Amino acid sequence: MRVSAKADYAVRACAELATRPAGDSVPTDVLAAGQDIPTSFLERILGDLRRGGVVTSVRGRSGGYQLARPAAEITLADVIRAVDGPLVTVRDVRPPALTYEGSARALLEVWVALRASVRDVLDVVTLADLVAGDLPDAVHALAAREDAWHNP
Repeated sequence: MRVSAKADYAVRACAELATRPAGDSVPTDVLAAGQDIPTSFLERILGDLRRGGVVTSVRGRSGGYQLARPAAEITLADVIRAVDGPLVTVRDVRPPALTYEGSARALLEVWVALRASVRDVLDVVTLADLVAGDLPDAVHALAAREDAWHNP
């Protein structure tokens, strides 16, 4: 699995928004500076997040962006889906729509299991968890595995 720069920047921008009091809007340039994200790229990402119902835009002198819902109700999966689409695809197809024959028949189950494992992390971590540094125990357990930090 590969996390795109767009998804990484989107999560980081939403984390910045989650640190702000509810109702406060943050200008794009402030969000960009807070996480060292290119402003022009962030503007496009914020558009995707707005269309995905993750953020709302506020016009006017004190305009900017704010989360569309409380940070405790927005998962990392919500953010990533808004900017990148489905969490796991194979050749841009969702695993249940695939079929394999012969010696590769069991591969479909592998792809479905991969999707489930990604969901087990991204669907349970909220923006509130992220900014508080209070991740679910299951996520801590996965990150604590000896093999988690090694690149084969």
